[in-house]
Amino acid sequence: MPPLLLASSSIYRRQLLSRLHLPFTCSSPDIDESHRPNESAVELVKRLIEGKARALAGSHPGHLIIGSDQVAALEDRIIGKPHTFENAREQLLAASGKRVSFLTGLALLNSQTGHCQVDCVMFTVHMRELNAERIERYLHIEQPYDCAGSFKAEGLGVSLFQSTEGPDATSLVGLPLIRLVDMLLAEGVQIP
Repeated sequence: MPPLLLASSSIYRRQLLSRLHLPFTCSSPDIDESHRPNESAVELVKRLIEGKARALAGSHPGHLIIGSDQVAALEDRIIGKPHTFENAREQLLAASGKRVSFLTGLALLNSQTGHCQVDCVMFTVHMRELNAERIERYLHIEQPYDCAGSFKAEGLGVSLFQSTEGPDATSLVGLPLIRLVDMLLAEGVQIP
């Protein structure tokens, strides 16, 4: 099996990839992640993931490089990581009782052949009606300031959900493992 490289510094993606019991290393590429004018959320996430994988191809020949990124959208408006308590509070207040869509892009680049598989997995979260007091309690406990949408689905953030829908719950955390297994199998990787 060619060496596996995760093109990310995300601890959440590392934890998810570890579930497959495959050896891998990590490296974080330096690419422009800014949203371009008139670029849809799907176009943005696909550009970012392929760009991340290709940015590391030259320094990692003979590798299978996994690029993954996520864009959250509230009523068709892209929302990013909040970074601060105030921004997270505003995001969650705006999302109260609404639907938040998460588009998680996944690329698997074979740096030997140049073949790149690219996909985008959608996952939707229907939020409960939330008041400021509940949101603030949640934020003080979990501090999800590095998470798109201002919550950690793998933690207490699930208490903010009314329901979810999508083909792969791991995509909500940032790395769609079901789709990744399909891509790895297509490259001849044996999954335990």
